[in-house]
Amino acid sequence: MDFETGEVVYFNKPLDWTSFDLVNSFRYKLSRKLRVKKIKVGHAGTLDPKATGVMILCTGRATKRIDEFQGQTKEYVATLKLGATTPSFDLEKDVDVTYPTEHITREKVDRVLKRFVGRIEQVPPAFSACNVDGKRAYELARKGIDAPLKAKWLVIDEIELLAYDLPVIKLRVVCSKGTYIRALARDIGYALDSGAHLIALERTRVGEVTLDKCMSAEDIDLFLDRTIPAGHSRCNP
Repeated sequence: MDFETGEVVYFNKPLDWTSFDLVNSFRYKLSRKLRVKKIKVGHAGTLDPKATGVMILCTGRATKRIDEFQGQTKEYVATLKLGATTPSFDLEKDVDVTYPTEHITREKVDRVLKRFVGRIEQVPPAFSACNVDGKRAYELARKGIDAPLKAKWLVIDEIELLAYDLPVIKLRVVCSKGTYIRALARDIGYALDSGAHLIALERTRVGEVTLDKCMSAEDIDLFLDRTIPAGHSRCNP
């Protein structure tokens, strides 16, 4: 593989790693293996630290394909806890408000989920990378600054209820670029006359790239040993 010219590799992002943690780990090990000071590495589609799953990394001139990958359909398996919200809509922050769940039934959940299939408007989470007057929304949120975010149009192709064990439900979601599953959890909670937040999120597919095609971060060294000949460098290809 020619990483300096450009390659595309697939990873299963670990829990509690940021997307940049994964990029930085791969870039560091790759540059050491190639014996170069710098090599361009980027990722196609951020995953929150509390999410795992498919992450596409591009090197060299293949970074020009990032927009292509970001625009592809995504699939997630999301686990929601009903009856409670957090400021981040996931486990990054502690529960701030609790709500009743006694009125929620499986039938009600099924009815509510159908409302979210198709073209919908969604307000991004305050704890997100959205740009607000030149700053990231999460930077302002962590300082306690309330910055209003504009609703965006997106498409939910499918929502399937995989498991129902009140107050926990598990969903499979197929959606377009720009969908915040944390915000979807928030909106589903409100639609159920309750609250909700994510307790687990896994991205299972980006376009045709599925989890079974992804390596773990622990496999990076072995992968590079296998794909880059010993002694390789710019001066000694």
